[in-house]
Amino acid sequence: MLTDLLKNKPAIRPFEKAAIVVLGVGLMTLAAKVHIPFWPVPMTLHTLAVMSFALILGPRLSLAIFAAYLAAGAAGMPVFSGSPERGIGLSYMMGPTGGYLLGYFIAAWLVGILGYRKALLQRCLACVVGLVVIYSAGLLGLWAFIPSEKLLATGLTPFWAGDLVKCALSALLATIISNNNPTASEVQS
Repeated sequence: MLTDLLKNKPAIRPFEKAAIVVLGVGLMTLAAKVHIPFWPVPMTLHTLAVMSFALILGPRLSLAIFAAYLAAGAAGMPVFSGSPERGIGLSYMMGPTGGYLLGYFIAAWLVGILGYRKALLQRCLACVVGLVVIYSAGLLGLWAFIPSEKLLATGLTPFWAGDLVKCALSALLATIISNNNPTASEVQS
């Protein structure tokens, strides 16, 4: 459905945008549920999903997807990693992963601004900037839950190498899609 929309239409209608957002929330939830359990922050596919949406769909749709995802989570739907077991709703969002969720929200927009419709290297660099935002917000939020001396070992070190790989995959995927779908760059219209 998404690739057909991107291939065949230079501009998509509001109903189609809404369908993309709903599908995106479903994929974001799936990305959260595919995880390697770490405590207090699990390793998920969020980075891959956020960066891919931003690079493929641009800043507005990727931000809309993540905003809808956060709204669903705030409303108590078990969309987050480890939910409902580790909590749901606003209590989950205010927990150890809350800063990372905020970072993903900002990165969804920023990576879209910096990397949408760009070359592969620019997309990779946009993702790295997005990671800096995600880790900055994430570590700041995590700081309230763990001692400072354990902050980097808990909230950064186990994740950064895998996240760099996810960023490279996102940039490559976006480049392949945009090269195969010349009208994909007009999805924001």
